[in-house]
Amino acid sequence: MHQQRKSDHIRINLQNDVGFKDLSTGFERYRFTHCALPEFDLDDVDISTRLLGKCLAAPLVISSMTGGTPEASLINQRLAEAAQAAGIGMGVGSQRAAIEDLSLEDTFRVRHLAPDILLLANLGAIQLNCGYGLDECRRAVEMVEADALILHLNSLQEALQPEGETRFAGLLSKIEAICRTLEVPVVVKEVGWGISEQVARQLAGAGVAAIDVAGAGGSSWSQVEMYRAATDCQRQVAAAFAGWGIPTAESLLMARRGAPDLPLLASGGIRDGIQVAKAIALGADACGIAGVFLHAANESAAAVADLITVFVTQLRVAMFAAGAVDIAALRRVPITADS
Repeated sequence: MHQQRKSDHIRINLQNDVGFKDLSTGFERYRFTHCALPEFDLDDVDISTRLLGKCLAAPLVISSMTGGTPEASLINQRLAEAAQAAGIGMGVGSQRAAIEDLSLEDTFRVRHLAPDILLLANLGAIQLNCGYGLDECRRAVEMVEADALILHLNSLQEALQPEGETRFAGLLSKIEAICRTLEVPVVVKEVGWGISEQVARQLAGAGVAAIDVAGAGGSSWSQVEMYRAATDCQRQVAAAFAGWGIPTAESLLMARRGAPDLPLLASGGIRDGIQVAKAIALGADACGIAGVFLHAANESAAAVADLITVFVTQLRVAMFAAGAVDIAALRRVPITADS
């Protein structure tokens, strides 16, 4: 069942329009103040940063997407090769399938292709309410030789899946227990509907090392589940949520208020390097990107590398035009919201 679901998810994301309806990331509302006289050279722009103890050549992470099937294995390999070449981070998709079927472990293993990158393991936080604990979290980390573990929150997606697990009661204390005992940092991320100020505050209190807001405006998993639906009733229920969620820019500001001292990743519909720059100016430490990289990885590792180059170049030029010579300066440049 896991393998079929993973295959369905890849196919639907590649072949169908799974974007949000009447809801954007919100980044289009923000404008940098153009700096006509930067007083430094474009070649001086430094986009390197640190995240979870690792150096990144650019503040980019290829967001968790897939694993558990042969086609997912090839996609992960291509993503890893490109991430290593560019010096950026990467997360693998949910490893539950490989925890329960050891023959699928290799579809997630990419460390041999990317020995130096920030690599993130991944499990659904809900599994902590379904018998998973420290041992399974350690296995996920060891499986991919990860630097950190993502626990993803997907309550709405689970509610829309016929086979979904919706027992979310008491989950925060389980997350806290893992944060306190796991040997690597724990990152909590949404899957595309955003993190509110209150949830960010709860997660910070539980001891998470970082939060990925994964806001609305990119791929909508309610749309994905709509295409997977087996009955007309399931389809109608999923379709109703095409406009649900906290736009990424809004979620980023909320999470920064709720967790002022935590590293934040902004993901969910990041389309270009200018949006990366905007996210950092609004409080993100790095940006996660998924959908466009999935399409590129379906083609080749070279296509992923080319796309990274586009993002990196757009970011460097945006920083030059905004008068920010490095990431620290980018956090201080004027950015205003349209009224």
